[in-house]
Amino acid sequence: MTQSIQGSEPSILEHLVAQNGIGTEFIDAWGNPATIDKSNQQKLLQTMGYPLDDERALEAKLEEEAIFEWQRPLNPVYVFRNGQPLMLTIRCPIGDAAQAHTIRLITESGEKSAVKFNPVDGELLATQEIDGIEWHQYQVRLELNVDIGYHDIALFLGRKKQQVSKLIIAPEKCFSPKAVEQGKKLWGLSVQLYCLRSERNWGIGDFSDLCFLAKQAASLGADFIGLNPIHQLYPANPDACSPYGPSSRRWLNYLYIDVEQVAGFDSKSVQAWMKNENVEQRLVALREKDWVDYIAVSELKLDALKLVFDEYKTRFLSKQTKQKKAFDAFIETGGESLDGLATFEALQMHLKSQGKDYWGWPVFPDKYKDANKPAVRQFTKKHAEEILFFKFLQWQAQLQFEQASKVATDAGMEIGLYRDLAVGVSDGSAEIWSNKSLYCTDVSVGAPPDILGPLGQKWGLPPMDPKVLVEQAYQPIIDLFHSNMHASGALRIDHAMALLRLWWVHNEDDASQGVYVNYPVDDLLAILALESQRNQALVIGEDLGTVPDEIREKLQDNGVYSYRVFFFEQAEDGGFFSPSHYPVQSMSTLTTHDMPTLIGYWHCDDLTLGKELGLYPDPDVLQSLFESRHENKQEILNTLHGHHSIGEHISRDVNYVGMSKDLNFGMQKHMAGGSSALLSLQLEDWLEMDKPVNIPGTFNEYPNWKRKLSRNLEEIFSRADLRALAGDLTHLRKQASS
Repeated sequence: MTQSIQGSEPSILEHLVAQNGIGTEFIDAWGNPATIDKSNQQKLLQTMGYPLDDERALEAKLEEEAIFEWQRPLNPVYVFRNGQPLMLTIRCPIGDAAQAHTIRLITESGEKSAVKFNPVDGELLATQEIDGIEWHQYQVRLELNVDIGYHDIALFLGRKKQQVSKLIIAPEKCFSPKAVEQGKKLWGLSVQLYCLRSERNWGIGDFSDLCFLAKQAASLGADFIGLNPIHQLYPANPDACSPYGPSSRRWLNYLYIDVEQVAGFDSKSVQAWMKNENVEQRLVALREKDWVDYIAVSELKLDALKLVFDEYKTRFLSKQTKQKKAFDAFIETGGESLDGLATFEALQMHLKSQGKDYWGWPVFPDKYKDANKPAVRQFTKKHAEEILFFKFLQWQAQLQFEQASKVATDAGMEIGLYRDLAVGVSDGSAEIWSNKSLYCTDVSVGAPPDILGPLGQKWGLPPMDPKVLVEQAYQPIIDLFHSNMHASGALRIDHAMALLRLWWVHNEDDASQGVYVNYPVDDLLAILALESQRNQALVIGEDLGTVPDEIREKLQDNGVYSYRVFFFEQAEDGGFFSPSHYPVQSMSTLTTHDMPTLIGYWHCDDLTLGKELGLYPDPDVLQSLFESRHENKQEILNTLHGHHSIGEHISRDVNYVGMSKDLNFGMQKHMAGGSSALLSLQLEDWLEMDKPVNIPGTFNEYPNWKRKLSRNLEEIFSRADLRALAGDLTHLRKQASS
């Protein structure tokens, strides 16, 4: 940015910062006020398309934006809560202000109604002269009775249509199950689905394993199974396996399909392939591995599914069967999003087969770098069969997930399955490729420095541009919430603060040089409430880290459940809060996927491993972490003994206490007596495992997202000690309910 702009028009920058929701200050993780550097704000504005180095170009862009905004009669979308007055912002030339206008409403059910008004009868908000014509902005109240839902409104001046916009009417808050509303305290198990071992899967947990897990857990008193994000990853690049860096958050990971449950698997051709390729022997080897071999698993599953698809087409899709009608309906409902994903995946496979770079759209040939390019349309015609195959995988994945959900609810679970929504998609993803204008690809989402990450975090996930999101009438968010709540009893939103603001870091900068960008939180929460009620899905907001009180209050008011992790619930004096003091409107847990297991925590395995991996280059910092851990463990013992959650045979002196089954189970039962409506416990801790599933801050240093459970599912639920633990948890939860 030039000095002339800074010196002569400092208000321009302030205006742009405010207009684009860019933050100027925040409270850091230590409770101290922090100011965002202006140079970082300016760099962010440049990535948003503002030419700060060219005064004339900047003025032209600002004038263009102002004219566009003023000459648009309606906003792209209006969001209201049910029962709230419909106050619409409307713009028109002064000469039309006293003329009769009409708003025509078409509800999502197809009902039509209209209301007439003169803008001048509303409240005048602002005026602006453009090319000699004075434009007025009014706030007009519409006397329309509209039910909750997504509706269309059209503005007419006389018989001339001016504009069509979306009208969203949302309920007051998110859904909560009747049992929870009545005070029942529930517990459930959280799992990384790919980690599940069984005697029959193909080297990775699948939806049939999930059915078994849900049924068995329900029989022991569990009311939900919490899942990792099961978003679609990359069929052409299976080792890109982080569930938090998906290709699409709207669609499912095909690797979770149980191939043997797809109609056509029993065909002669598939069975001959199984025999000729020694598939059974290969499967035994994959099951025995302690880490998921994504490449080998993907190769086997894709080969099998292609053969099954060929058989399925012959049996069902070559004629007018109920299966063909259902598949056609699925494709129609999936629309452009499904088309984009399937085309992207077929294109990746094609480029891979040609020996070209394929990991994501940034390395595609120029003619393929955007979903809307002519060459892509030509590709879809030439490779229609491959594209149809990837659509078929999504259909089968959805059918099997729906079946797992039905098994969970039929088994008596109050909530059933709950899904996890990742905060974004990776930079080479299909989701970005299909909607480039929505994402700021020169930026990554992350987090400012905090206690767990003193250098800050940078996640490699390009953020949505909040202004473009509004221009697209929130449709990407609507689709995202709807698809992730479908057939689910609850949805956990990872980094729920994203509804209010996100830490944007330019790709060339360190995480500490980020800037907070605000999002239309009230509108997003309204849409979340609407989809929650429609899908009958409870919502849990992961509100950890640098979270302002504002968002926690908004989440609570909107019926979103807080997320409370035992190890983070610590008072200023170092003591741990009793779970009986946690908010009722919350889900509590001992550990998360980003933390060590109970054994790993107690034995400081995470710190030792971090040292080996070079995560703690400063020995003094590492020593302070060991000392802090020792102090925390003593405080945990004090808490557990103080609440009689463990027996006196466990010493009160941390120097004499290692992690044992009694201490492990005692901690879980300590949580069960708490006040949170929901309690989630990890299967890893049931099995007393030591290795973590993920080490934040590592990429190739550790095999993240690959570690399996130490035991098969069939064995887990036959163990007397675990069945007894489940019985104790159920009893304690009932006691806490009364």
